[in-house]
Amino acid sequence: MAQTASDLGQGTGAALATDELSAQLETYRRELTGYCYRLLGGAFDADDAVQETLLRAWRSYERFEGRSSLRTWLYRIATNVCFDQLGSSRAKRERPMGLGAAADPVEESLATVLPEYAWVEPVPTDHVLPGASDPADTAVARESVRLAFVAALQHLPAKQRAVLILREVLRWPATEVAALLDTTVASVNSALQRARATLADKAPDRSDASTAPAPATADESDLLERYVAAFERYDMAALANLLREDAVMNMPPYAMWLEGIENIQAWMLGPGSECEGSRCVPVHVNGTPGFAQYRADPKGGHFPWGIVVLENDGTHITGITTFLDTEKWFSRFGLPDHLD
Repeated sequence: MAQTASDLGQGTGAALATDELSAQLETYRRELTGYCYRLLGGAFDADDAVQETLLRAWRSYERFEGRSSLRTWLYRIATNVCFDQLGSSRAKRERPMGLGAAADPVEESLATVLPEYAWVEPVPTDHVLPGASDPADTAVARESVRLAFVAALQHLPAKQRAVLILREVLRWPATEVAALLDTTVASVNSALQRARATLADKAPDRSDASTAPAPATADESDLLERYVAAFERYDMAALANLLREDAVMNMPPYAMWLEGIENIQAWMLGPGSECEGSRCVPVHVNGTPGFAQYRADPKGGHFPWGIVVLENDGTHITGITTFLDTEKWFSRFGLPDHLD
């Protein structure tokens, strides 16, 4: 579990000023986590980056001269921490759909397993998004942590990634972004233009986080409820009616991904048939409704199987992503390790 800012002190006693600084730094944890998650694509990498940011801020606070706001100063530290991580990373994080062609639903479905650092990871929505705010800002924030958008961000150079997030998602003025990155406004505008062009190719439906349409929450919730009902009944006909014709399914850490209703049905009735009898617990993940899947336990009850993210276009399910590292994800989402 991540430390709180009050855990970062070095002395034997906690003075009032220390407690006040701890509380002040803690107020930025969630938004910094969201920023670092978008930059890094990994939930636990983001935790580490925020912890390092708070530690550096704690150690150097006496040298903080107040020439910028505390928030801007923390974002500067966080940006440098993330840039350091990105510079030492073995490879950018991806989704299975970015690694090769779709698999055969029977012959190749579980052939290749890749390490955890290879994947864009899920994150609980309330760990990375602020509370109630302007509806337009909330819609932009939700779109900016969708799996497809975060995956597309990973194709940008680090500076372009930061510029796009700061300008389009967090709505910072170009002058403030230039000051944070020690560059010019012209350089910021140029980086933003190049980032938009890349995202238009990598995520054409999410190329501009500030204008991308956000499906209504009511529509998403209705789709989730109908999908869960069909899945728990294991009613493939009802489930197929909820899928868009070109829907995709993937299950990190497996490199396998499937495309099309028929292939998804074939997998669920073939290699995935042991999912029949599962129970589902709703969660909110990456700005969208999802669920935790528990498979039937021969010893009784149900055991954790995966965190499922459902992507949609407002009318149909367009993507089904199941993250299978249950020990890591179920505890992070505050889920029980067994259902009676």
